[in-house]
Amino acid sequence: MKVLVAVKRVVDYNVKVRVKADNSGVDLANVKMSMNPFCEIAVEEAVRLKEKGVATEIVVVSIGPTTAQEQLRTALALGADRAILVESAEELTSLAVAKLLKAVVDKEQPQLVILGKQAIDSDNNQTGQMLAALTGYGQGTFASKVEVNGDSVAVTREIDGGAQTVSLKLPAIVTTDLRLNEPRYASLPNIMKAKKKPLESLTPDALGVSTASTNKTVKVEAPAARSAGIKVKSVAELVEKLKNEAKVI
Repeated sequence: MKVLVAVKRVVDYNVKVRVKADNSGVDLANVKMSMNPFCEIAVEEAVRLKEKGVATEIVVVSIGPTTAQEQLRTALALGADRAILVESAEELTSLAVAKLLKAVVDKEQPQLVILGKQAIDSDNNQTGQMLAALTGYGQGTFASKVEVNGDSVAVTREIDGGAQTVSLKLPAIVTTDLRLNEPRYASLPNIMKAKKKPLESLTPDALGVSTASTNKTVKVEAPAARSAGIKVKSVAELVEKLKNEAKVI
């Protein structure tokens, strides 16, 4: 079984994001970039499926600038077999990314596609669902457990009321939640081996996909600074402050 895993290059989650002086976007100059944490979980799940003998090949794909090869090499070091980079310097919408992934799915014909449920930069939580709609595949979102049985996959997904298990016929789309697994660290020998694993570069034009966006970013602003909290000595004082100072009751 071939598993396709999508990964995204994002600002490292430990970095404090800065907005450009002209409010046109986020300042990425000299900023540490990493693989999206939810994508790390997706890669880990694919590797575990291979270790169980369920998956025979893991292909990782990323869409972004040439520098995204770094994140693909990380995925290869974690256990993926080969990588595909769809090079684009544009700021792509979720729909454009889903269309490009659809073209890669058509090319590779995987039985299972695993994505992180969302990226920590845009926080859209859209690409997996859009890809499922474009391919016509069944989808299991917010997965906390994945079990492949023959030609189907059982996905336990987190919902407001608890957990729900859905059975999907393969091929299928799965998006990962935090509780699915804990990603491993790449060992030095595997990092060295990853340098020799195949990495194919493609372009949106080569895939026959238009990435033109109908969205326009008008302005990007940092969130307003919060005032410091205070401690109160009694419930009566809390009620008084909520009523007279915060004016919420």
